[in-house]
Amino acid sequence: MLFLLILLFSVVVQFFLPWWSLALVCFAVAFWKARYGGQAFLAGFGAIGLAWLGMALFWHLVTDGLLSNRVAAMLTVNSPWILLVVTVVIGGVVGGLSALSGYLVRRLWV
Repeated sequence: MLFLLILLFSVVVQFFLPWWSLALVCFAVAFWKARYGGQAFLAGFGAIGLAWLGMALFWHLVTDGLLSNRVAAMLTVNSPWILLVVTVVIGGVVGGLSALSGYLVRRLWV
């Protein structure tokens, strides 16, 4: 349930707000719903990683890989697929740590 809530809210929020707004969503949802720290981290990591994977694959397919190849060349990465993996890991870590922070702040107050 936590995974789905974070996934749904973060995808909707990222259409209107900057990328870092996903951290606020993960923090708030984990503050509200998480039962354990590990659950919070894994739900945040998985949901944001999956959301960013979907968005990156969408733009890769829509532009026939042109955008991915140019960004990979600009960042001196050999392959757009490595860029995709790095994107998922960075998004997942941000989501996981912010969700864990939300859980820990709630635990601090309760």
